[in-house]
This record gives sequence, structure tokens and C-alpha cells, in this order.
Amino acid sequence: MALAMTFIMLITTIPGSSDYFKGSVVSYSNEVKENVLHVDAETLSSEGAVSKETVQQMVQGALILLNTDYVIATSGIMGPGGGSENKPVGTVWIAVGNRKKILAQKLWFRFDRQRNIELTATNALNMFRKFISDME
Repeated sequence: MALAMTFIMLITTIPGSSDYFKGSVVSYSNEVKENVLHVDAETLSSEGAVSKETVQQMVQGALILLNTDYVIATSGIMGPGGGSENKPVGTVWIAVGNRKKILAQKLWFRFDRQRNIELTATNALNMFRKFISDME
């Protein structure tokens, strides 16, 4: 929830943002990822919520649900707990895309929960900026 609020605050502090920002989906639980964004249950089972495949499917689902041109999706383990040997605390997957192309990137942050959230939001918005720039 904190990551979603950070995104929304970063985007909507700009006057006129309602001209281009339609909304967001906070899909913190796998249930919401499946039922709202239509992430495949098999993907969540085999790859996990924090995976390239999941964030790519989140982008696809949000494009349809929000009827928008571009989407940013993130899934990560912000800490302090929740990590594993394969996916330690600070592991984050970010995807940006449109109906023609989706890019995904794995990042790892080593800080506390708040700093990991801030870095995820900043990196996701920068990845989106680059994606848009490359489309021009």
C-alpha cells in the first residue's frame, strides 16, 4: 500500500495530472492479482508474486482494466521480513509497457522498508520515462 501511495503522490502532485493519470490498482494480495488483473494462478504458483512473469501479466491486465495507454507494475519484498534465499528482502520486479511492448527489470535494494519503497517508486518512474522516450 505504501508503494502505491508513493507512486500516486509522485504523479499527482503535478497540476493537471488528471489529464493523463487514470488511476491505479493496489494488488497487494495474490487474490487481487488473479481476480482483478488476471494474473494466471499457475504463474503465481510456479514463479511467485515477485517475478518477471507476474509483473508482465499485471501490466497486461491493467492495460485492459484501466483502458489506458501505459502501465507500470511492481512487485517486491520491501522488508523487514518476507524474504527467502532465492528472493531476499529488497528483491523487486518492475515492468512498464503498452499494448505493443512490455519491459521488465529485476532490482535489489538493501535498505529498510521505507527506503526500498522510495527507490522502487523512483526507479519505476525512471524506467517508465525511458520507455516513453524510446517510443518517440
